[in-house]
Amino acid sequence: MQMNDTPDIDAKLEAIRDARAAKPVLDIVESYLRRLGASHILITGLPMPNRTIESLVHRLRWPDERNGGVERTQLQAHDDVLMLGLSGRRPAIRNLSTIDTTNSELLACLGDGAKIMIIPVDALKPFQAMVVGAGRQINVEPYDLASVEIVAAAAFRRLYDLGVVSDQRPGDLSARERHVLELTALGKTAHEIAELLDISQRTVHAHLQNASAKLNASNKTHTVVEALRYGQIDI
Repeated sequence: MQMNDTPDIDAKLEAIRDARAAKPVLDIVESYLRRLGASHILITGLPMPNRTIESLVHRLRWPDERNGGVERTQLQAHDDVLMLGLSGRRPAIRNLSTIDTTNSELLACLGDGAKIMIIPVDALKPFQAMVVGAGRQINVEPYDLASVEIVAAAAFRRLYDLGVVSDQRPGDLSARERHVLELTALGKTAHEIAELLDISQRTVHAHLQNASAKLNASNKTHTVVEALRYGQIDI
């Protein structure tokens, strides 16, 4: 991070801490993204599989360049743009490809030549969120991504303090389901897990089945992979 940017970041963080409502917090994040050249803004929590996203979207400023710049008003929970927030733990910037715009209605609104910044936020584990800035004029250095990551994390912590977001999502695994999956990920058998947790093997299998259903997974291995992707377990 450039030294002359440090006071600016400190001022943003102080303003976020002092905010008494969600709007000024979101305004700070949006203004920073626009300063970096973003014309399209998304600030949202990430839903668990087969869950709706409406209550998790905090800001969507997304002109549809195919339709004269008319603002998009909705984000679908199955839009592939959300998978960008689930595919990595660190901020990233990428040039959009034809595949990106084909598989995402939101990204298709951007048109050719656009770039996208993806800022995953896991400051409220297991809750997950993402901040996205996209557009044709984006000019970002590595220290910019690090700065946006800090600001985005602080913003979601403040939204939590204000009661705007919860650290839980509909569809989250229970504490016992997480524990069973963590042990499974470490190679423990159902018999070993039952002994460690002082429960029956039948109960172990029930926890695994419930977790699999919540994560829309097809088998035990897939369940572990999806639990890691959605921040439900750490190993």
